[in-house]
Amino acid sequence: MDILDASAFIPTERILLGPGPSPVPQRVLRALAAPTLGHLDPLYLAIMDRTCTMLREVFRTNNPLTFPVSGTGMAGMECVAVNLLEPGDEVIVGVNGVFGTRMVDVMARCGATVHPLETTWGDTFTVDQLGDLLDARPRVKLVGIVQAETSTGAHQPLAGLADLVHERGALLVVDAVTSLGGQELRVDDWGIDAVYSGTQKCLSCPPGLAPVSFGPRALAAMDARKTKVQSWYLDVSMLRKYYTGGGGGGRVYHHTAPINMTYALHEALAMVLEEGLDARIERHAQMHRRLRAGLEAMGLRYLPRHSLHTLNCIGIPAGADDAGVRRRLLEEYGIEIGAGLGPMAGKAWRIGLMGHGASVRNVDLVLAALEKILRA
Repeated sequence: MDILDASAFIPTERILLGPGPSPVPQRVLRALAAPTLGHLDPLYLAIMDRTCTMLREVFRTNNPLTFPVSGTGMAGMECVAVNLLEPGDEVIVGVNGVFGTRMVDVMARCGATVHPLETTWGDTFTVDQLGDLLDARPRVKLVGIVQAETSTGAHQPLAGLADLVHERGALLVVDAVTSLGGQELRVDDWGIDAVYSGTQKCLSCPPGLAPVSFGPRALAAMDARKTKVQSWYLDVSMLRKYYTGGGGGGRVYHHTAPINMTYALHEALAMVLEEGLDARIERHAQMHRRLRAGLEAMGLRYLPRHSLHTLNCIGIPAGADDAGVRRRLLEEYGIEIGAGLGPMAGKAWRIGLMGHGASVRNVDLVLAALEKILRA
């Protein structure tokens, strides 16, 4: 029999402890099933506006242009890139994993000349390293950096980066896909000019939306463009007229919004704020420490020097069957963890503790299951 019988479509419930998506609470799933409204219905617009207000709270920003892009986290990356860059622009991108590599690709497709700032996968960048490259590339318009590198579990410190970047007249763009709602992130306090994330990680919402926020410097750069944005669908000069009613004349239709996904994000953000953002970030830190203590007691070691709380990347012990262990976790315990990517393929496991999944129950369960399988 096929693994999926189309006449009895009931997906198996998994304990999602991989690099994403994360477990979605029933409360969010119920919101997803609410009646669909039109994208210009006054009630829907009120829900959307409240969703954007809550996003500003979670991003810790006052940026008016903060909204969910229709698409997953990579759509957020592309939205930021195509709106801020024009052919011939020069950019610096920090590359220490898959998503820095993708940022290079996306920005190069915008016609920009990309200068990678590279380091070993799992390492992070210092202010001095970035400063040296900025000194060597005085025409750089934008610096892109990944705060939470999902492929390696590395946590990039952001303190001091904005001052350095702004002194050179450049913009600071941050990938916060695996950090928003789980790691400390202060868009305004840290001087971040544009930031993007995804709903399926620490917000514990289904995949399908990419929260973004554009600050004053980013808006000025967009307003000064000499060429059209290469993507019609992601053109913020048009999207802002729908999400904010900017430019006068009220809301202007652009594309049909993902109505029910907005319901889900609205409910997920409400849960974040009910818990309290500081308390939620501390919960992720506590669960990381609990998991780390258990893994290290089993003799397993963390690979990144500065580890995320939300994504734990550990070395596979000698003699362990990478795929076999992950398969047993899935088949016997219903637990999903992630494999290594790129240079870490076959050498690492990635255990996500994000949003609803960052709980004592899940930490203790994956530790017990992993220990039993490794002993065997």
